[in-house]
Amino acid sequence: MPLIAHSNLPSFKRLEQEGETILSKDRADHQTIRELHIGLLNMMPDAALEATERQFFRLIGHSNQIAQFYLHPFTLSSIKRGDKAQAHVDTHYQNFDDIKAQGLDALIITGAHIEAADLQKAPFYQQLKEVIEWSYDNVTSTLCSCLATHAVLEFRYGQKRTPIGEKCWGVFPHQVLDRQHPLMSGVNTCFDVPHSRFNEITKAQFNKAGVKILVDSKVGAHLCVSEDLLRIVFFQGHPEYDTISLLKEYKREIISFLNKDRQDYPPFPSNYLSAQNKAILNEFKTKLIDGEFKISDFPEALISQTLGNTWHDATSGIINNWIGCVYQVTHEDIDKPFMDGINPDDPLNLK
Repeated sequence: MPLIAHSNLPSFKRLEQEGETILSKDRADHQTIRELHIGLLNMMPDAALEATERQFFRLIGHSNQIAQFYLHPFTLSSIKRGDKAQAHVDTHYQNFDDIKAQGLDALIITGAHIEAADLQKAPFYQQLKEVIEWSYDNVTSTLCSCLATHAVLEFRYGQKRTPIGEKCWGVFPHQVLDRQHPLMSGVNTCFDVPHSRFNEITKAQFNKAGVKILVDSKVGAHLCVSEDLLRIVFFQGHPEYDTISLLKEYKREIISFLNKDRQDYPPFPSNYLSAQNKAILNEFKTKLIDGEFKISDFPEALISQTLGNTWHDATSGIINNWIGCVYQVTHEDIDKPFMDGINPDDPLNLK
C-alpha cells in the first residue's frame, strides 16, 4: 500500500522522485478503501484453462494482504471447447453481458493458442474486439497477456503482429528500461520471463504506436504501457507461468508429434532445463521412438523436482504494483473508471 505524505518531510518528495508511490494527504482522505472487482477473460485452450485460472488468481491473491479481491472469470462463446471444459465454464464462469452489467475495476485478458499471424482468422476476433473496446471506456486498467497484447495493438493502434519463424519458446533475461514508473517499484532491474509465441509486435511497432516500453529483452519488448501510462498494460511474454508450465507444454508438443500434428520432435525450450534434465528427456525420446515407452511414461514428476523459477518474484512485484495503481485512482462507484479529479489521459499524474 502507498505511503501518505502527511507532512512536509523532504524524504516523501525524494522517494516520489525516485519512483515510489506517495499519496498526498488530500488524495488519501478522498480514497474509499473497498474491495476490488477484477475480471479474467480466459481464452486459453482446454488443456490450460484451469491452470491459467489458478496462475492469475494466485498472483492477485499474493499481491496485497490488506485489499479484498473478487475475481470474475469469463470466456468467449466463439471459443469452442470440449465437454469437460465447457461444463467448467457453464458452472463457474460469468458471461460478458453479466460482466458489463456488474462492472469491473480491472481486467486481465489471457493469451490464446492461435499460431497464424492474421488475427482476423481467429474465431473470437469480433468478440475480443468488443471486450477491449468496452474495457477501455469502463475499466480503470486492463492487463493483456501475449495474444491479447497483439490484439490490442491491432485494434487500437493499427499495428499487426508479424510471424517470427521458429517458435520463441523458453525463459529469457530482461532488463528494466524505465525504473521510475510505479509498475517497476521495488522490482529487480534484471529478471527472467517465459515466452511462448510464434508472432511478435516489434519494438519499432510499440514505439510507433506511442506505447511506452518498460521492460525489454533480446527476444523483444515484454512489459509496456499505453500512452496514458496505466489504462492498458501489455505483457508479450507469459510471466504468469508456473514453474512447470513449459514442461507441460513440451509434453503437449510431443503428443502433437505422436499425433502427426507436427512433423518434427519438439526442441527443448531455451534456458529452462538443466543438462541432467535434458539427458533424461533425450533418453525418454529414444525409448519413445523405439516403442519401449509410451507418453504415459513421460518423466514429469522426476524433472519437476529440479526445475528452477527465476521470474515469479518479479512478476509478483509488478502485479502488486499494478493493483496498487488501480486502487489509487479507481472510483468507489464500480461503473466509473476513475475517481473525481483524475485525468484519464494521465491517471497516475506522471506526465
